[in-house]
Amino acid sequence: MDGKASFSRAGQANITAGTEAPGVKWAIPLSLSMNGGYVDTAGFLALQGLFTAHVTGNFVTFGATLVMGTSGAVAKLLALPVFCAVVILVRLLGAVFAHTRLPVLGTMLGLKLVLLCVAAVLALRFGPFSNGDSWRAIATGMTLVSAMGVQNAVHRIHLGTAPPSTLMTGTTTQIMIDLADLLLGAPADGRAAIRSRLLRMIASVTLFAAGCAAAAGMFGLLGMRCFIVPPAIALFALVLHAAES
Repeated sequence: MDGKASFSRAGQANITAGTEAPGVKWAIPLSLSMNGGYVDTAGFLALQGLFTAHVTGNFVTFGATLVMGTSGAVAKLLALPVFCAVVILVRLLGAVFAHTRLPVLGTMLGLKLVLLCVAAVLALRFGPFSNGDSWRAIATGMTLVSAMGVQNAVHRIHLGTAPPSTLMTGTTTQIMIDLADLLLGAPADGRAAIRSRLLRMIASVTLFAAGCAAAAGMFGLLGMRCFIVPPAIALFALVLHAAES
C-alpha cells in the first residue's frame, strides 16, 4: 500500500512539475501548432474529410457524410474514442515514466514522431484513399489521430502555459478580448502581460494557419507524399527539446 501511495505521489509530482518546466521555450509549442494545422489539413484532404487533430469537428463532417452519401463515416465515429483512449494512455504512461525516472516529455515527443512516421508509411503504401471506410484509410486516419492525441496530451500536461496547438477558436477569442482590453485602456501594470500573451497567441494561430496552407499546397503538389512533412516537424521539436534538456 505504501509503495502504491509513494508511486502515485511521485508520479503526480513529476508530471505536475513538468507542466511548468523552466527549460521549455516557445519554439516547441509553436512547432506543435504548425504540425497540428498541417496534420489536420492533410488528413482532411486525404481521408475523406477526417479531422485528425480537431477531432470534435468530426461530429459535423459525420452528419455531412450521412446527408451527402460520401464515405468515411466509420473513421469519423472512431476518431473521438481513439483520441480519448490515447490521451488517457499518455497520462498513465507519464506516471510510469516519472516513477522510473525516464524523461517524460522527450519520450512522448518521440512516441508522436514514431506514430507520424507510421502514418506516413501507411499513406504512401495504401493511398490515395477513394474509400474513407476502407481498413487502409481507417488505419492511416487512426494513426494520425493517435499522434495528435499524444500531442494534445503532452501540450496540456507539460506545456500548459502555451496556447493550444490544435484548436484555435479559444485562442482567437482570447486575442480579441485582449485587443479590446487594450483599446479600453487596461491598467498600466497589466498591459505588459497582455501584450506578451497576445504575441504568443498570435504566433500560435499564425503558425497553425501556415501549417494548414502548407499542407494544402503540398497535397496539391505531391499527393500522399505530403505526409512526409509531419515527421520532419516532429523531429525538429524533439531536437529542440533535447537541446534544452
